[in-house]
Amino acid sequence: MDMLSSMAFYKGMEEANMFLPRCNRMVDGRGRKNRFDMDGEMEGGMGRSSKQIVLVHTDSAEETTALKKLDRLVLYGSDTCSGEMQEILINKEKMAAEKSIRRRGRGSARQMVVTDLETLLIRCAEAMTSNDRRSASELLERIKRYSSPTGDARQRLAHYFAQGLEARLVGTGSQLYRSCMGRRTSIVELIKAYHLYNATCCFVKMAMLFSNKTIYNAVAGRRKLHIVHYGINSGLQWPKLIRWLAEREGGPPEIRITGINMPQPGFNLAEQIKETGQRLSNYASKFGVSFKFHAIIAKLEAVHAEDLHIDPDEVLIVNSLFQFRILMDESLSFDNVSPRDMVLNNIRKMKPSMFIHGIANGSHSAAFFMTRFRQALSHFTALFDMMETIMQGNYDKRLRVERAIFAWCAINMIACEGVDRVERPQNYREWQVRKNRAGLRQLPLDSDTVLMLKNEVKNQYHKHFMIDEDHRWVLQGWKGRVLYALSTWAADDAGGSELS
Repeated sequence: MDMLSSMAFYKGMEEANMFLPRCNRMVDGRGRKNRFDMDGEMEGGMGRSSKQIVLVHTDSAEETTALKKLDRLVLYGSDTCSGEMQEILINKEKMAAEKSIRRRGRGSARQMVVTDLETLLIRCAEAMTSNDRRSASELLERIKRYSSPTGDARQRLAHYFAQGLEARLVGTGSQLYRSCMGRRTSIVELIKAYHLYNATCCFVKMAMLFSNKTIYNAVAGRRKLHIVHYGINSGLQWPKLIRWLAEREGGPPEIRITGINMPQPGFNLAEQIKETGQRLSNYASKFGVSFKFHAIIAKLEAVHAEDLHIDPDEVLIVNSLFQFRILMDESLSFDNVSPRDMVLNNIRKMKPSMFIHGIANGSHSAAFFMTRFRQALSHFTALFDMMETIMQGNYDKRLRVERAIFAWCAINMIACEGVDRVERPQNYREWQVRKNRAGLRQLPLDSDTVLMLKNEVKNQYHKHFMIDEDHRWVLQGWKGRVLYALSTWAADDAGGSELS
């Protein structure tokens, strides 16, 4: 009991030291500094320099050269580590054993630093919240020293989070995000990244399969189909549905698609959507399907039912997969209707046969920075762990996906506030309340469709991917954490109230 009391006393002294200025920090009863100071001294003595965390956009030749260098570094590091482990296993002599112990001791120190990256990130964010710029800068330098875009999952996550924290600290979050979006990777590279992501991850594929199967069932026996697609982009979802409908008994219906996209900096969106329409039209013609395409480039909340020229004879389907996360919410203006509610009200007025909604599930859109930061850290930890598991050894491909898809989302959530913070995901239960309030009625899930998704994921993808159900939502996740959710809705003329 005496020993436990002493340990508790010393632990309390160590924790208390964290709240004192650096120059006044005490040592504990055993003559040691607190854990993070000790880690800094150990690694500092090794002569490692602090790495600047700056994402540089280069041309293809420079990027290829850089990636090769990174691959060589990783390769040499892996070989060295492998040799050391082999030596430890084979050499039984006393000198080799002592050497292996020393190596394990140094490795443990490094591992403790890597393990503590999450703690360091949280402490840095807390220092910024309390306006302790000095502590925030010191912690940020330590994070930058141990993070890397080519390290393990924790180091890569810390690399991008540190960039967001650094931009927030110096007040350049909005400029960083806008400049990066303006100089963003070409559309070809972006599509390559999404193809790599979809090839190894089931989330988008299962969402499209759920949507297509649901639409196929909804249009059974009908001759006209009108799909209003929020965020159509390259239209990769629709060729499979067109082929299914072309092969159905009785012939295909007439298909009309209205694609709605928000203007984006750095892209010639009008040209991209035009190419999408032409591509889909050619595909439909190949299968003998009557097809029409119309594009609208505007803010999502500015598109009304009368803009769509709805035909009462059509089966009207509204489709949105993971797009509404970028809509502004009521945190910016409590007096006016939020764009999210405006879009849902407009959808209700369209009176669709079905509204298919896929959301990025998360609570990392809170107005308070620390709440948002902790939730974002937990969310992206799952995503980076997923990439670590399913893309082992594919360093360049993994780097491409994480930089093009995850990095800017995380940086925007951390570094930006107000209208500059465009990434605002909500969890599926919050969306459920919002849609009920807007006068939409949730539809039951089709059990055959859900079973098809479960079998697909079980037979084709990694065992840690999951498909589950809750409150008429299809949930998709990784190692038990829900990352995406899908549901179907219709206008509830008997209930709900319009927000105005």
